This record gives sequence, structure tokens and C-alpha cells, in this order.
Amino acid sequence: MERFVLTDAQWAKMEPHCLGKATDPGRSGGDNRRFIEAVLWIVRTGSPWRDLPAFFGQWNSVFKRYRNWVKADVFVRLFEACSEAPDMEYAMVDATIVKVHRHGQGAKDPMRRRAAELR
Repeated sequence: MERFVLTDAQWAKMEPHCLGKATDPGRSGGDNRRFIEAVLWIVRTGSPWRDLPAFFGQWNSVFKRYRNWVKADVFVRLFEACSEAPDMEYAMVDATIVKVHRHGQGAKDPMRRRAAELR
């Protein structure tokens, strides 16, 4: 299962903001990219942590690391790093979800018409 979701360019933006680099003192995480891929797998599939494939490591260890990163606001930094220059590849507007209020379409306001009739 060596297929990754993140491209090398995306990972290059994210890597400096991750915890547990080789230069950090103490025990660091094994593979930050694989950890990020594990979190993305959980998000994409909507599966519980216990269903995480063994390729990503023990689910409990991955979950504990995820909680530590959430508390340290690492995911906020990763989001900010990746959203500096968005490529807008997936941005689209679909008319089936964009609705205009009837007044914006030029429809008559029934309350205004009724008020005019009462005068």
C-alpha cells in the first residue's frame, strides 16, 4: 500500500511544520508523512480509528499522536502552510446548489403589492 494521497510538492510544504523531526531531541515520530496519510485515510473513509490498516501502524499509537498534534495546533499550521497559494483545482460553482432568492430573480414582493392595495 505505497500509494500516497499527498503529492511530493504538498508534502514539501507540510514537512517543516511537523513535529518529531530528526533534529529534535528525544523520541520523535517514525514517519511523519505516513502519519499524515493515516489521518487523511481516516478523514476520507470516515472509519473509526480501530479500522486503520496495519500499514499505518497501531491504531492507538496513531490516535495518541493525532491528539498530541491537535493539542499543539500542528494541523492549524499545516493548513495555513498549504493554503498560502491555493491552486483552486477543485473550486467550482454548480447551479444545482446555488440558489438565488426570489427577489433577486425579479419577482414581485407580495407584501409590497398588498400594502399598495390597502392604500
